[in-house]
Amino acid sequence: MSEAKVTPDSVPQTAKESRRRFFGKAATAAVAAPLAGFPMISVAQSPVVLKMQGAWGPNEIFSEMAQQYVTRVNEMAGGRLRLEYLPTGAVVKTFEIMDAVSKGVLDAGHHVSGYWYGKSKVASLFGTGPVSGATPEIGLTWIYQGGGQQLWDKLVAKLNLNVVGFFAFPMPSQPLGWFKNRPPRTAAALKGFKYRTIGLAADLLQEMGMAVAQLPGGEIVPAMQRGVIDAFEFNNPTADMRFGAQDVAKFYSMGSYHQAQEFFEIIFNKDKYNALAPDLKAILKYAAEAASQANMALAHDQYSKDLQELIVKHKVQVSRTSADVYKGQLAAWDVVVAKLEKEVDMFKEVNDSFKAWSRRVAFYHFTNEADYKMAFEHVQKIKLPV
Repeated sequence: MSEAKVTPDSVPQTAKESRRRFFGKAATAAVAAPLAGFPMISVAQSPVVLKMQGAWGPNEIFSEMAQQYVTRVNEMAGGRLRLEYLPTGAVVKTFEIMDAVSKGVLDAGHHVSGYWYGKSKVASLFGTGPVSGATPEIGLTWIYQGGGQQLWDKLVAKLNLNVVGFFAFPMPSQPLGWFKNRPPRTAAALKGFKYRTIGLAADLLQEMGMAVAQLPGGEIVPAMQRGVIDAFEFNNPTADMRFGAQDVAKFYSMGSYHQAQEFFEIIFNKDKYNALAPDLKAILKYAAEAASQANMALAHDQYSKDLQELIVKHKVQVSRTSADVYKGQLAAWDVVVAKLEKEVDMFKEVNDSFKAWSRRVAFYHFTNEADYKMAFEHVQKIKLPV
């Protein structure tokens, strides 16, 4: 019997389709195999790069702290996202960072809320405010746990600021600052001083009779040399020493209520942030919490070393701010709060939230807190400055 010839036309349609599917799958597999074997070569994508400008000069301790945040983000992002940090002035001036990030001129910023206080005095309650009866650590937990973040989100939305923000590092209370002569020991004696500070501290100290100039850190020493100011605060022994505070003043009054709870504000352009994958958004958020602890460790190390250097090497005379000055600050703050709660939208809402959190949390804290100063003086055999 003769063999029947098989031609393409004689193959049933289903068989033809099966064969096409077979060869199609084989070809796909042949292409896919090398891609699976070498993903970094064949399918890797460039990282998303976000440029972040800080409010700090390249040699400032705060730039090191900003870099601690940047490093944590970059290492956790696994090459998919990279922050590039720029010092102040690289793109915009210090007090212009919020607007630049909101408009997309910058992708991100690292500063403090007092630097955009001109838009709303409420801003300064989120990290450059005077005392509320709580420690800086309790202030930052209000942001994380007590409703502060939600109120900040509400404020920036009201102001049409296209930003997302996170907070880090409950800074030690700031010193009253640097004086050419021995610091006044009474609140009344501060009247008439030409003084540098920022944010709500300006309102408080003006209420006490001081003439306040709000200047970025880099302008403080030149202003002191020209006589524009005759006393100032910036933040801490390390930052102050690095820009040369000890060269224009020799008296350093430690402790104050004018900026008793400050944190870094880390902001991102909202459109750029929303375009990121969910896990990258989470890294930007939670890296702030991680950097907060790293910032504190660096501060404890450097601030303490540099305070000793100021005393020993530069012969700076360090004292504690007097109780009378503290009482005068509290009285002035009462006046400022009463005025701003009536005049400024959201001020009372935010301040009441902060006070309610502080009332409960600080009650626990101060009721439970050991007398660490007594223990220090006993163990170290050192009497602290008064």
